[in-house]
Amino acid sequence: MRFSGLRVLKEGLTGNRGWTAHWRDPEPKPAYDIVIIGGGGHGLATAYYLAREHGLRNIAVLEKGYLGGGNVGRNTTIVRANYGLPGNSEFYSHSLKLWEGLEQELNFNVMHSQRGVINLFHSDGQRDAYARRGNAMVNQGDDAILLDRDGVRRLAPYLDFDNGRFPVYGGLYHPRGGTARHDAVAWGYARGADQRGVDLIQNCEVTGIDIQNGKVTGVQTSRGAIRAGKVGIVVAGRSSQVAAMAGMRLPIESHVLQAFVTEGLKPVIDTVVTFGMGHFYISQSDKGGLVFGGDIDMYASYAARGNLPAVEHVMEAGMALMPMIGKARVLRSWGGIMDMSPDGSPVIDRTGIEGLYLNCGWCYGGFKAVPGSGHCFAHLLATGRPHAAAAQFRLDRFRTGAGIMDEEGTGAQHNLH
Repeated sequence: MRFSGLRVLKEGLTGNRGWTAHWRDPEPKPAYDIVIIGGGGHGLATAYYLAREHGLRNIAVLEKGYLGGGNVGRNTTIVRANYGLPGNSEFYSHSLKLWEGLEQELNFNVMHSQRGVINLFHSDGQRDAYARRGNAMVNQGDDAILLDRDGVRRLAPYLDFDNGRFPVYGGLYHPRGGTARHDAVAWGYARGADQRGVDLIQNCEVTGIDIQNGKVTGVQTSRGAIRAGKVGIVVAGRSSQVAAMAGMRLPIESHVLQAFVTEGLKPVIDTVVTFGMGHFYISQSDKGGLVFGGDIDMYASYAARGNLPAVEHVMEAGMALMPMIGKARVLRSWGGIMDMSPDGSPVIDRTGIEGLYLNCGWCYGGFKAVPGSGHCFAHLLATGRPHAAAAQFRLDRFRTGAGIMDEEGTGAQHNLH
C-alpha cells in the first residue's frame, strides 16, 4: 500500500474502506539472525536500515508494550544539528540529512517541518560561545546564522526583550532545524521495516539474555525463548536494566524529562526557541498547542511521570522568556525516561560479549538522532565495524577517559547533561 494524493482522494470518496494495516502482527519464530530489543524509534529505524541498506530479512524487533509507546512518543519533537564537538557534530549532521529525505524514502508523512531553531544568548560570554559553535557548524557543512538583538526581534517579536535579569542579546539561528511528528516517525519506520520482511513483535518482554562461552545465543521472553546470532539492545531509559541481564553494569543513569502542551492557539511561534538562561524550549504544533519543556527532574527514576518542582521550574522559565505564555492553559504533561551518560553523548558500540551490541546514552538528543542512530547501528550490526559518523561513540571512553565528548562542558555527572 503506497500513499499518494490520488489514493487519499479516492479513499475519501469511497468511505476509506480500502486502507489496510500498516504492519503485520506475527508470532515470534524460534530463531532469527538478529534480534533487536526495543520497538521505539531507534530500534525500528535500525531494523529498517538493516533490511534496506544491508539486505537482511531474518530480523525481529521485540517490544514489551506497543510500538512507539516509549520515548519516541514522549518528547518535544525537536530536530536539529547544532552541535559543536567533533564526533557529535558529524553524527547529528548525518542524521539531519537523513531526516530531510525521510518522508520520500518511507512514503509516509512524518510531518518534518524545517521551521528553524533559535538558541538565545543573554550575555557576552554566551554570545562568544555560540559564535564558536556556529563556526563549528558551518565548518561541518551545516547552517548557522548569528543574530543580534534586532535579528531575533524580527523572527520572534513576542519575547520579553526588556527583561532586566535576562536581556536578550541575540541568538544562534539554525534554519534547517525544526520539528517532526514523533509517533509518525515510529510508524513510518515500522511500516518500512515490515514491508521488507522484518517481524515486529509487540507485547513481548525480554526477561533474559542467553550467553554461552562469552557469546550471545538468544533471549528469553514472555512469549518463549528466541535464538539469535546477534542481539542489539536499544531500550533508552531501560538500558541498564536490560544490560544487567547479560551481567553488564552500564555507566548510565535513568532520569525523567517532563514535557507539556497547551490548548490549541492561533499561530504565534513559527520557529523553535530555546532560552539560554533557563533551559526552556518551545515550539507550536500543527494543531496549535504550545509544546515545551526544560530540565530533567534531577533524580534517578524509572517512572514515566515527574514531580511538581520541575513543573514550576519550567513554567517560571517560560514566563521569564515570554510572559504571554501565562495566558495559555496547559492541557497535559508527560515524562520520558532518559538514558543519561556521564558526558552527555551516546554509545553505539559492541560489548565485551560476542554478538551483543549496545545503543544508549542519548540524554536529550534521542528524537533528533532517530534516523542517524538507526542507520549507524544497522551498519555496526551488519558489518561489525562502526559507521564513520558514529566512530567516536565508544563505550570504553568512560573507562579510559579517552574520547570523552562533553558537549556542554559541565563535567562527568549524568544529571547535568
